[in-house]
Amino acid sequence: MRKVLIEVATAIALTLSAILALATGAHASSVMVMQAYARASATPTAETGAAYVSLMLHGEADRLIAVSTPAAKMAGLHKTVEAEGVMKMEHVDGIGIPAHGMLEMKPGGYHIMLMGLTQPLKEGGEIELTLTFEKAGEVRVKAKVGGVAQMN
Repeated sequence: MRKVLIEVATAIALTLSAILALATGAHASSVMVMQAYARASATPTAETGAAYVSLMLHGEADRLIAVSTPAAKMAGLHKTVEAEGVMKMEHVDGIGIPAHGMLEMKPGGYHIMLMGLTQPLKEGGEIELTLTFEKAGEVRVKAKVGGVAQMN
């Protein structure tokens, strides 16, 4: 009898676990990274750099709120804007992504600003980025380092 009760309790626990695992909501597996790259440093003494990612959500709307990397002392979300004929970068607190939508970071738009590089970014290398989302949590991704003028 005791064995039967244990088997029934285990079956119920497994069923509940499966139901909870299939429940709707954002999690790291709902974020698909399609492209991740950084531009090589223009000089051996460069202290800043830029990285870009293209993301697709397979679920509810979410917001990219932070980024970090061991390749730099600080990393932040920025966008390039034009003000009175001058292009400049502005820090943003987050970037919203619609449900089942995309975010494409690219030169001249949204990007990840790397400040205080631990070493110059060399073409052919790779850096790790940790993207933090409000709902999906952390997503780690490797970004290839392309040329100084890399576009995608």
